Amino acid sequence: MKTKHTMGKSIEITDANFEEIIKSDQPILVDFWAEWCGPCKMIGPVVEELAGDYDGKAVIGKVDVDANPAVAQAFGIRSIPTLLFFKGGEIVDKQVGAVPKAVLAQKLDAQL
Repeated sequence: MKTKHTMGKSIEITDANFEEIIKSDQPILVDFWAEWCGPCKMIGPVVEELAGDYDGKAVIGKVDVDANPAVAQAFGIRSIPTLLFFKGGEIVDKQVGAVPKAVLAQKLDAQL
């Protein structure tokens, strides 16, 4: 049985730490997901791979929308997975739905 703590290097983002995390100087990718969401489970491993690939260059984090409704509501997240790209505390790009790793990597590269 897998535990939830088998995440690679992605950061668990919560309602409590969100503001602090998006102040990072580095580009940030935030994956809004939920345990019950099929496409979220498909893109989850991709997000983990990106966390490893971009270690030291970008911040990769995940928000469980069920556990952290305030952050999800603040950004009007209605469909998951939704991936938001931040730079300088501002949203600079967005991806809704599961996509290939290359698509997300390209969006991250554009912010580096």
